[in-house]
Amino acid sequence: MSQPSPDRSTASPPVRPDASMSLLNNVMDHSLDEGYAEASARRRADGSAGLPRTLMSKLGLAAGLVVAALVVTLGAAEARISAPVVAKEREELIDRIEAETEAADTLESDVDELRSDVSERQRKALEEHGGDQGQLVALLSGATPVEGPGMKLVVDDAKDTDQGGGGPRESSGFADTGRVRDRDMQRVVNGLWESGAEAIAINGQRLTALSAIRAAGDAILVDNRPLVPPYTVLAVGDGEKLTTAFGDSADGQYLQALKESFDIRTSISEQPKVRLPAAPSLIVRTAEPKAAGRGAADTGKGTS
Repeated sequence: MSQPSPDRSTASPPVRPDASMSLLNNVMDHSLDEGYAEASARRRADGSAGLPRTLMSKLGLAAGLVVAALVVTLGAAEARISAPVVAKEREELIDRIEAETEAADTLESDVDELRSDVSERQRKALEEHGGDQGQLVALLSGATPVEGPGMKLVVDDAKDTDQGGGGPRESSGFADTGRVRDRDMQRVVNGLWESGAEAIAINGQRLTALSAIRAAGDAILVDNRPLVPPYTVLAVGDGEKLTTAFGDSADGQYLQALKESFDIRTSISEQPKVRLPAAPSLIVRTAEPKAAGRGAADTGKGTS
């Protein structure tokens, strides 16, 4: 015997996917404000909506359109007329720039040739007038390239160049950071000379007795030529003795203090052979004893 099926209540309607976005739905359903809608309806009822109906209004609108069209037409015509002139001036300017650039390159090439010629003449003068010690004079003055055993010292900025605090450079007059300074390189070079280096070069730039290491902003200049880190210092001499003497010197300890205080990266190693180029430019001077003047002769005192 079949049993009657139980009564079931009517299922609720499915929930809309956008039920939670009631505010967005209201904005979409009523995109036009009611005030704007009423104003538009009144204009349609009054007959003021759409294009103007009176003759004066039509004439005014036509005049405005004509003026606008005239302005656009004149602008287009002027642009078309001036376009060739602007293009011609641009081409002339490009030609002038290229010509001046070529002339500057030519002058720079001439300067390099003259500088090389002067340097070569200076080297020959040192060799000719140096007597028996001409080769030694040329070596000490940086007039000739040198090759021999030595050492290699690499000094580089710290990875974090914004460090601060006390340290060996605290009273040197500039910020204590992890960036290598010109004064640091001055001390390194002086320490190498004192330790027995016979010739030194930084990043391929040969140093002489007249070389200057200065700063221009954050850049280090050697004889007015900018260098970029890492700074590779090559020194000719007895590699083992030179390395030991520099490490024990006050300047070597200074470099070690920079490494410990500011994380400046350094590495030093002996080299069986290093080659240093000649100095790019030399200044040849002759020293002569100064003769005793009239005042010295009158007083009976002279110079020795």
